[in-house]
Amino acid sequence: MSGFYPIIIVVLLAAVGVVADYFIKVSGNGPSYISYPPFLIGMATYALTAVGWFYAMKYMKLGTLGVYYSVTTVILLVIVGVIFFKEELTFYNVLGIILG
Repeated sequence: MSGFYPIIIVVLLAAVGVVADYFIKVSGNGPSYISYPPFLIGMATYALTAVGWFYAMKYMKLGTLGVYYSVTTVILLVIVGVIFFKEELTFYNVLGIILG
């Protein structure tokens, strides 16, 4: 596997991880301490990413994989936070994201 295929897999894994993060966040946003259905969906989704990580690590250097995954995750989490959870981005938030 060469070229952009491994990078695409890592970006998709990051997107799936962000979906899991969404469900974990939803599970803790209700009036009770935890809402189990979204929590369990989030856990199962995280487990799926482990299988993808196995294959991605076979074809990419760990440092390279980490950079693509981290950058994609940060960008997607900011988008999810702003759109779905109505989180506000301040100047310092944006500056931190850019510096990160």
